[in-house]
Amino acid sequence: MRVPFSADSLAEAMARRPVVLLGEVHDNLAQHAVRADALRSLLRSGARPAIAFEQFDRGQQALLDRARSEVLPTGVDRVDHMIARAGGGAAAPGWRWDLYRPYLRLAIEYDLPIVAANLSRRDAMRVAEQGFDAAFGATTITEVGLDRLPEELLRAQQHAVDIGHCGLMPPSMFPSLARAQIARDVALAQAIRPYLEQGVVLLAGNGHVRNDIGVPYFLTTEQRARSVSIGLVESGGESAEEEPAHFDMAMLTPAQPREDPCAMLRKRVPPSGG
Repeated sequence: MRVPFSADSLAEAMARRPVVLLGEVHDNLAQHAVRADALRSLLRSGARPAIAFEQFDRGQQALLDRARSEVLPTGVDRVDHMIARAGGGAAAPGWRWDLYRPYLRLAIEYDLPIVAANLSRRDAMRVAEQGFDAAFGATTITEVGLDRLPEELLRAQQHAVDIGHCGLMPPSMFPSLARAQIARDVALAQAIRPYLEQGVVLLAGNGHVRNDIGVPYFLTTEQRARSVSIGLVESGGESAEEEPAHFDMAMLTPAQPREDPCAMLRKRVPPSGG
């Protein structure tokens, strides 16, 4: 289902279920502005969900909690302090922390749980190299079915890996990279599970909230019934027509002006040669 790209429409979509899996293109300024406004509207309506962040690794939860509760010197901004302590601050690679400050400020203003939800890069690499038991215990592996993943899921994840790496990765790397992505989805699903009754908004990339291969796949049928996946898809891209089908609800948004990421990747990675 497609809905108009506006804060009001997004807030209405988010209010439909207590568990909101809210996608994003990480660097899209227009998306972040509308998502933050929609979240504020949802909170003003009386909802009090936890806010779970892909941007914080699950091992950073204690640092995040400590930074939130510490007595700070006059003039020190609480959100900046939390990012510096738990997120690595401006020097941390991969995240535009200025885009995530509004969500943290809302969580503090409304006294909401802030959840560090992601698998660390180190653990994801270990899963890629060694298998799922490098990051998860035997009980988790059995309960979520990591020992019996269907071929269609694996193929779809490997295809996403290929697309995400601009067709530059050798096919021999697809299984390990897909395994790491699946492990991240499982970690995100585990992180939000304690908040499913209270309600939770997961802030994550569109790939993580896809119904067919993302976090929803690792929720039970009952949990899925309480959740809504919302993709924010940039218009004009090759997948703009196909991608909305991966979500319960989708918004086509303006595309963020940026350098061609594939051109930049080609400078670092030689063609695989098939």
